[in-house]
Amino acid sequence: MTIQESGHKNEGRFFNVRHFLAVWTARNREFIRDRSSWVWNIVFPVMLIGGLAVMFGNNDRAVYKIGVYPAMEQSDPFFNVRHLHFVEQENLQRAITSVERHQLDLLLDTERQRYWINTTSPSGYIAEKVLLASTNHTYQAEQVTGREVRYVDWVVPGVLGLNMMFTCLFGVGYVIVRYRKSGVLKRLKATPLAAIEFLSAQVCSRLWLVMAVTLCVFFGTHLLLNFTMHGSYFDLIVVLLIGAFALINLGLLVAAQTASEELAGGLLNLCTWPMMMMSGVWFSLEGAHPMLQVVSRVLPLTHLVEASRRIMIDGASLLQVWNNLIFLALFAVVCMLVGARLFRWE
Repeated sequence: MTIQESGHKNEGRFFNVRHFLAVWTARNREFIRDRSSWVWNIVFPVMLIGGLAVMFGNNDRAVYKIGVYPAMEQSDPFFNVRHLHFVEQENLQRAITSVERHQLDLLLDTERQRYWINTTSPSGYIAEKVLLASTNHTYQAEQVTGREVRYVDWVVPGVLGLNMMFTCLFGVGYVIVRYRKSGVLKRLKATPLAAIEFLSAQVCSRLWLVMAVTLCVFFGTHLLLNFTMHGSYFDLIVVLLIGAFALINLGLLVAAQTASEELAGGLLNLCTWPMMMMSGVWFSLEGAHPMLQVVSRVLPLTHLVEASRRIMIDGASLLQVWNNLIFLALFAVVCMLVGARLFRWE
């Protein structure tokens, strides 16, 4: 009996496009018929973005981050005010850009006695009042160069990336584990379907669904909020596509051998929570502990959010975010190869 004739020896067979399309179509229908998935993947992120636009439009945030160039003047009472986090800056122009991007609430030039704030930032307004009320010096206010960026402009790439992360990881990882636990994979093993056909169909199905949902959310909220978009829409789509591919393959890796839904949920939460808190989704990591910044650089969501944010806010091109794209591509390939190697039907 040849490998082509055996359903139990399907692992060594060549890739069959018909088998791939059958699994791909079935997975798409399963997702489309699940109305709760549409609510979670479309309605929730739209509500979240709209809520953040309202919450941070007129109210201040709890943490005030002050950039200082070139160094703090220890004799100034302003630097003894509690609840202010001071971050020394080495490059003045880069620090001004950080004020524009809401990464710094206020920038103070102690050498030339001047400061910068983003007039659309509630935290910048409070920080300016504290400065003027507590300092011994007379600082001159300077206008921030370029278009000022609202907090909603800054946070939108993070919310889109966060929604993609949950959709990719749970949409692939949890589903495959459910298939394995319910015996679906065991029955598929007895068919001519090869593992590579099944896995690639799952990845491709989730990829186009994630991109369709993300683009609907993006353009829908863009019409409502008119957030900043200085870069190319094509470049942004490429970044989102590569980022989604990386996150989907991470979900595939988690589900490669996991047989318990409880264990799968724990492993997926272990992946999502660090990225949700340490990938710069809600706040800038500038001035954070160096070890925290190092850890954030190995998380795929960090590179997805960073590249998307640079394209949307700074107008960067794909060449300018090449380091983020290379990391995401390599991450995806490694997860895909390891996940396919470890994958088991039962």
